[in-house]
Amino acid sequence: MHGDTDVMRRRVAQLREQGGDVRALADRLVSQAETVAWSGRAAESMRERVRERAGQLRACAGRHDVAADALQRHLQEVERVAELIAARERRARSLRDGARARVDAVLAHAEADRELGVVREPDAADRRLLECDLPPAGHRDWLDLELPGL
Repeated sequence: MHGDTDVMRRRVAQLREQGGDVRALADRLVSQAETVAWSGRAAESMRERVRERAGQLRACAGRHDVAADALQRHLQEVERVAELIAARERRARSLRDGARARVDAVLAHAEADRELGVVREPDAADRRLLECDLPPAGHRDWLDLELPGL
C-alpha cells in the first residue's frame, strides 16, 4: 500500500506520454506508407500490413492508458490511506498528550492530597494510553491500533 506518490505521479505522466508517443508513431507510419510512390499488389499488401501494425501499436498505446489509469487509482488510494493514518496518528498523540497532562496533575498534587488524607490515582484509561507502544510515524499499524477514545 505504501509508496512514494511523487514517483507514482511521474510514472503516470510517463505512461500517458508514452501512450501518446506510440499512438503518434502509428499515425506517422500509416501516413508514410500511404504516401510512398509505389503501386501494385505488393504496395497495397505493404500498406495493409502497416495499417494492421498501426492498429496493434494503438492497442499498445491503449494499454499504456489503462496502466496509467490503474496506477492513478492506486496513487489516490495510497494518498487516502496515508491521510487516514496521519489523522489517527494526530488523534492518538492528542489523546496521549491529554492523558500525560492529567496524570502529571494527579502526581503533582499527590503529596498534598496524602497530607489531607485523600488518595487519588491516575485514571486507568490514561495509564493505558501512556503505556501502549505507538507504531512508527506513517506506519499502516495505525489503522489497527485500538486506544480508548481513538
